[in-house]
Amino acid sequence: MKKPLALLTVALLCVSCAPAPAESAGTTATASAPVSLSANSGPQAPGGTVPPTMGITWDQAGKDKAVKVAEKAMADFARPAVEEKQWANDLARWLTPQATADYSAVDPANIPATRVTGPATLTVDEANGYGVVAAVPTNAGTYTVQLLRTGKDAPWKVNRLTPPTS
Repeated sequence: MKKPLALLTVALLCVSCAPAPAESAGTTATASAPVSLSANSGPQAPGGTVPPTMGITWDQAGKDKAVKVAEKAMADFARPAVEEKQWANDLARWLTPQATADYSAVDPANIPATRVTGPATLTVDEANGYGVVAAVPTNAGTYTVQLLRTGKDAPWKVNRLTPPTS
């Protein structure tokens, strides 16, 4: 008697947690809030202008730190002969939480680069103090490294390492 009762309990829990059924084909969704407009009822960011950095401005120290993290992360990434667990642990210290999850399934043996061959160079958007892109040359071509930070004094973290296109 206990087994059927347990199965019934599990079934009821599954049904109660199931998502609500989708709307029927005859209904349409409506906006729950009006479209947000800027002052004078104009659209936000007219002409595609970029908002200010909200307090994070670029300085040489921030750029130097970003370059250093990009180079060190790429050096840890470009080690195809290292055992998978050691490779992932070494690389994780440079990564954002999302990148840590994304790169956890990478087999380092599939990485064509084995060393960094020169200094990283940054492409800085002066209006965005939270992110930057670095070009890091390797023996397999130049990788693009996206770095993010959560504040002016927060550490730079790598969000993406993109291999050369050719």
